[in-house]
This record gives sequence, C-alpha cells and structure tokens, in this order.
Amino acid sequence: MKAHDGIYLDGAWRPAAGRDVIEVVDPVDERVIARVPAGDAVDVDAAVRAARAALPGWAATPPAERAARLTALRDVLAARKDEIAETVTAELGAPLAFSQAVHAAVPIAVAGSYAELAATHPFEEKVGNSTVFHEPIGVVGAITPWNYPLHQIVAKVAPALAAGCTVVLKPAEDTPLTAQLFAEAVHEAGVPAGVLNLVTGLGPVAGQALVEHPGVDLVSFTGSTAVGRRIAAVAGAAVKKVALELGGKSANVILPSADLARAVNVGVANVMSNSGQTCSAWTRMLVHRDRYDEAVELAAAAAAKYADRIGPVVNAAQRARVLGYIEKGVAEGARLVAGGPGSPREQGYFVSPTVFADVTPDMAVAQEEIFGPVLSVLRYEDEEDALRIANGTVYGLAGAVWAADEAEAVAFARRMDTGQVDINGGRFNPLAPFGGYKQSGVGRELGAHGLAEYLQTKSLQF
Repeated sequence: MKAHDGIYLDGAWRPAAGRDVIEVVDPVDERVIARVPAGDAVDVDAAVRAARAALPGWAATPPAERAARLTALRDVLAARKDEIAETVTAELGAPLAFSQAVHAAVPIAVAGSYAELAATHPFEEKVGNSTVFHEPIGVVGAITPWNYPLHQIVAKVAPALAAGCTVVLKPAEDTPLTAQLFAEAVHEAGVPAGVLNLVTGLGPVAGQALVEHPGVDLVSFTGSTAVGRRIAAVAGAAVKKVALELGGKSANVILPSADLARAVNVGVANVMSNSGQTCSAWTRMLVHRDRYDEAVELAAAAAAKYADRIGPVVNAAQRARVLGYIEKGVAEGARLVAGGPGSPREQGYFVSPTVFADVTPDMAVAQEEIFGPVLSVLRYEDEEDALRIANGTVYGLAGAVWAADEAEAVAFARRMDTGQVDINGGRFNPLAPFGGYKQSGVGRELGAHGLAEYLQTKSLQF
C-alpha cells in the first residue's frame, strides 16, 4: 500500500503547495503507516480552477459516455477490491472480512447503480408547452468522513459525475489512502483530466477553503451536525447549495408481537458493526415493559459475542469520546449490562461492546450521537409512548421496526420522523434514498434522488 506524496490535480499527481503532512495511523497498533500532504487554500484554489476548466467539456459529454466512464470506474474498483479492503483495514481498523463485505463491495454496487442511472435518467422532460432540462449544478466540493471512507466518496462523486458535474474531493484526514486509491481508479477508468481533483488536508484548512471558495457551486458534506451547521451558514451567505448528511440517534422499535430474539440479535449486530461508527446505527433499542428484562438479557449476551470480533475505533480522540459517554451513562444512572469504560486491550483504540439498560429518554446516552459500540435499551409503556420516545431527539436519519404483522410495522414506521426505516430487518438497497429529517441533514444520497441533488432545472417555453 503506497501513499502518494502529492495531490491529484487536473489528471496528474502534483506536489502540494502546503508543506505540512498528515500522518496516517493504524488504529489496531497505533503505528504511523503513511504520510500524505496536508493541502492548503492554495491547493484547493488550484483544484477548483481545474474543475471549473473541465466543467464545460464534461457537462457537454453525452450521458451515455458519462455512463461508460462510470462503468469503467466500477470495473476498476471491482478489480482492486482486495486492495481496497486491505487499505480500509489498515487506516480504519475494520476487520478484513467486514472491509471486503461492506467497505469494498457496497461502493462497487453504488458505482454500478450510477453507471446505469447516467444512461437511463431523463435529463429532459416535456411539461405542457415547456421543455424542462436537468443540467449539472457545476463544480462540487465533496467533503467525506472516515467511517465508510470509500462508500461515502462514491456516494458523492458517482452521482456528481453522472450529472455532468466536476468535483474537488477533500477526504477525511484519518483515511486519505482510500481516497488516493479512488483517484487512481478514476484515472484508470479514463475520466478526463480535471473532472475529479483530490486534495488531502485538514478540515479547518482545506475543508474550510473548499466551502468558502466562490468557484464551488454545491458543497456535499457528510459528518457531524455541528460542522454541518457551520458549512450551511457559510454556504447560505454565498447562496450556495448544500447537501448535508449529518448525525443520527436512530430508534430500533421492537413492538410486542415481534420475534424478540431475532429483533434484539439483529439490533445488536447493527450497532456493533463498524465498531459503532455508523451514522444510521440503531443505537436506541425500544422494548415494551412486559418483554424488557428478557430483551436486556438477550442484548447483553449478544454484545458479549462481539468482544473479540469488532475492530478499534478510528483514533485516540474518538476512543476518549466514546469512553467519556460510557462514564456519563453510568453517572446518569444507566445500568451497564455489557462492556464498560475500561480499555479492553493495552494497544490500539479498542472499546468494549457496551450495552446500557434502564436508560431513560432524557439521558445523554439516549439523546447524543456517541459513534462507538454502545447500545441503549429503553422501555416503553404502549405504542404511543414508543412513538414519542422514537421521535424525541433532534435527529431523524434511520430506524427499524419489528412486528409479527408487516402492516403493523409499516403503520408505525409511517409515523416516525426519520428518513429511512428497515421493516423486520430489511436489506440495504443502494437505489433507495438515504438522508435525514430534522438535524440529520438536508438532501438525499443514493439512487435517482441522490442524482437529483447534483442537477438544476431550466425550462424553455414554446
């Protein structure tokens, strides 16, 4: 796994103007495994200029040809899937099997879905005596997180390219090697120079420069609600469009008729997956009071099985944050039934899979996004109480409902203030829109709804 010591600018790897570097650390053993440039505002400006110069040609490229480039990109990613998995494992710490099954496989599927959409999407339509054209919004500033490093890149870059936009990508500083591998794949797929540009760098330096740059037409950001709020404020002042995929505190609602063992086991697996570093994780499990004690026992037993199976969290600061929340949960009176605040290993950023019982809706562990392997189990009195608890946070990104009768689960899910709900363990669909209500964000990713974020409309009247 080699690191480039430059930024990917206008179709080539070039030295960064910024002299600083970012050290990439393996979260399993805390070793520095690579160094990449910490690009600055000068680098961002050069990248935006390259993207602007490439925009007219790429926007005018027929959708079928854009689709062909995306198909080629998908094929390159598929050919390099083992390398992708190894790179994600090295810089994120995810177990290799999970990196192969999720971190490599999902973005390949998403890239493929946008290759098809680019070819089939109706970029013009007739409405009465008008023709409406759906045109690329322009230069996209894409700022991506570390938790699903390749998926989050593909979920922004693929629809932007399908739409005819050009992109400046600023990936998370913890996982820049995956982003460099992606830029190599874009190059190999024959995407024209300047259509994708990559600047590795720090959020408050390169990220801020990208958000503030007058040459950027849309900022697409995935990350914390706090940073999203600042980006929205800057973009709003410039009347610049934003797409924001932010935090979550999703509810897993187990109705009394549900198969309790299955609902609890799948629910625990969902939270422990990726060491809990998933914005859509079902971190609040809601169980009827009559089945509560049984559910807590099942959850504690299920979590214990993950002790040796999950990877570390991404870095020392993240571990300190998660352990701080576990200590806060204990201080607030929640009952630890699995895991706890101690570090399970002497080396690496590991956190024990943790389950809290007797959690009340007002506790920090029931309201705030922890972003670690921590589950809160809450009891409810009746369905109205469950709905009030489920909807009782500032977030609304995802959720789950379990019931013996699918129609019962659907009726409950329709009343939840959230962007996505899995019914009885529904499977991930790369074509379904993903995004949040309330403070979980603005806009949608994936599928046709994700493509629409990168298009603007023009109507011609006849």
